[in-house]
Amino acid sequence: QLQASGGGLVQAGGSLRLSCTASGRTFTRNIMGWFRQAPGKEREFVALAWPLGRTFYGESVKGRFTITRDVTKSTVYLRMSSLESEDTAVYYCAADSTVAGGRSDYYYSRAGIYDFWGQGTLVTVSS
Repeated sequence: QLQASGGGLVQAGGSLRLSCTASGRTFTRNIMGWFRQAPGKEREFVALAWPLGRTFYGESVKGRFTITRDVTKSTVYLRMSSLESEDTAVYYCAADSTVAGGRSDYYYSRAGIYDFWGQGTLVTVSS
């Protein structure tokens, strides 16, 4: 129900935009976010967006990545700039099935909260 796209090969310092579109249901009142997983590492929180636009980022991407969403289309984007080799990973979009609210940003930065996941899109940053 979540389809991620936009991954690819990019040189260090470059930019890339990922997209994630929902089908089969809407997430207009739900948190949507991005996680990533590098080979041999655990899944890492990247960014999340609340329905009304508030955002929260992982420390390693703060200032370089920007998450936006089109609530009417249940679509979330991740604009990645100043990419580094350490950003190489499979990127997953995710959505929480419960209505957003009553919890902190840190609560929603946990992968276990999310019920819906995209298939992942590979981002490779060459140095």
